[in-house]
Amino acid sequence: MKHFLTLFFIIISSFYAFAQEEDKTETVVAKNTVEGVIIDSQTRNPIESVNIVNLNQVIGTSTNSKGEFKLKAKANDTLHLTYVGYKSIKVRVTNDWLKFGSSDIILTELALALEEVVVNELQLTGYLELDIKQVQVNTNYRYSISGLSTGYEAGNNKSPSKISKVLGSIFNPLDFLYNTFSRKGTELKKLKQMKKDDEIRNLLASRFDRETLMVLLQLTKVDLDEIVSQCNYSKDFINRANDLQMLDAISQCYEEYKVLSRDRK
Repeated sequence: MKHFLTLFFIIISSFYAFAQEEDKTETVVAKNTVEGVIIDSQTRNPIESVNIVNLNQVIGTSTNSKGEFKLKAKANDTLHLTYVGYKSIKVRVTNDWLKFGSSDIILTELALALEEVVVNELQLTGYLELDIKQVQVNTNYRYSISGLSTGYEAGNNKSPSKISKVLGSIFNPLDFLYNTFSRKGTELKKLKQMKKDDEIRNLLASRFDRETLMVLLQLTKVDLDEIVSQCNYSKDFINRANDLQMLDAISQCYEEYKVLSRDRK
């Protein structure tokens, strides 16, 4: 009987220890993941497909049909929430949020005043050869030189000044890139992380407002346009590229800068 009681207490103690260990594991998981529900400020309905980006860890996700999301985060991380037609907001992750689970986050719809759009009708003749000439085709010429891995875009004309600008950048590349990137090195280190995260890439591929890029890289829209312009991309590219194309252009140019800078040192 004595041995039976001893065995019984051992079994009970083992179950208790296992339960405590499981609780600790759940606590650790909870502290590394933040959950929430995004709702409309007026209707109180959940909002689907809201984009959430953790600016500190450079990872992202989006809400499901119930407005719910779950994202890896730790205390003091900042989440950036965006959705078309709503005011973008930043939310700080707190210990209480991580500890107590899901939290409701409210987005407010923007009041947009639509600008008047004038549509110029094409005077079609019915003859393809004549009508096709009325359609504006944007062609950006991109020059390449044997031995160099990338091309240089000079816009949609072949003027001598465009070519001179390209050649000047090629023959003096380090100074050209150094002035652009030397002051932005810390922020631009996030480029590689951004390119690896599928959620962020999908988000950028559907956006043209540069907002997510500006927030992640801590740059203004003027800074972004200037960087891409200095990397020999034309004004047409800057005006028409989506945010993912802008990211790839900046990233490619930044990698070239690091190689050239290292070689000179």
